This record gives sequence, structure tokens and C-alpha cells, in this order.
Amino acid sequence: MVRPCFKICYICGREFGSQSISIHEPQCLEKWRTENNQLPSHLRRPEPKKPEVLTGGSYKLAVENEAAYQSAQAQLLPCRNCGRTFFPDRLMVHEKSDSHYPKATQSFGKWHIFFVHFFLHRLSFGQEFCKVDV
Repeated sequence: MVRPCFKICYICGREFGSQSISIHEPQCLEKWRTENNQLPSHLRRPEPKKPEVLTGGSYKLAVENEAAYQSAQAQLLPCRNCGRTFFPDRLMVHEKSDSHYPKATQSFGKWHIFFVHFFLHRLSFGQEFCKVDV
């Protein structure tokens, strides 16, 4: 079964059909502006710009989606305690619950980064260090 072609919103990172993305993006940008204006000044971000994709004249959905995904990821902010990333409005909620245990979460944040790095690269890492000579 062939998966339908979806486009990724450069603001929120969600997938939409080729017709609905043109309806979604202006609404998403307006929502982003409203939420951004309600944030404390230290959490406000510059308005996201739709990424320009240069493909040498040919249209590549995968290249456009990757650029949109990277743009959406650039909107995320890290937690001061644990390092996890969130959209700014969610970061405030997270930090309220996370700030009660700053020492524990700071040390967990370092381990979290290690484990994410390890598991993302586990195949190449495992192949190097787990070779068994028979």
C-alpha cells in the first residue's frame, strides 16, 4: 500500500495533505503569533519563515519536508533543568513541574543526552564495540 504524500508544516511540524497545507499554514502562523505574544519576553522567538528550498529546478517533496521539519524543530526551546526541548508555551508548563528537583533533573539531563545519542547511533556504535571474533 502506497502512503499518500504529505507536506510538513514549517511552523508546527505536523503533516498535512497537499490541499490542506495551504489552509493550515496561515492559521498556524496566526496561532503562533498569538501564543508568542503571550509569552514572557525571554521566551519570545522571531517569527518562523517558510524555508526556501533550492533543488535545481526539480521538485523534491522529501527535500521540502526536511527543510520544513528543521524549521519546526528550530522553534523548540530547551528546559533549563533537564535539557528536553519544547515549544515555548509547553516549556513553561514543563518547567513548573521540573523546577522542584533541579539537582536530580540536571544529572538526568546529562544521562538523557548520553542515552539518546547512544540509541540513535546504536547500530554503528554497537558494530564497532561488539564485534566477536570467531
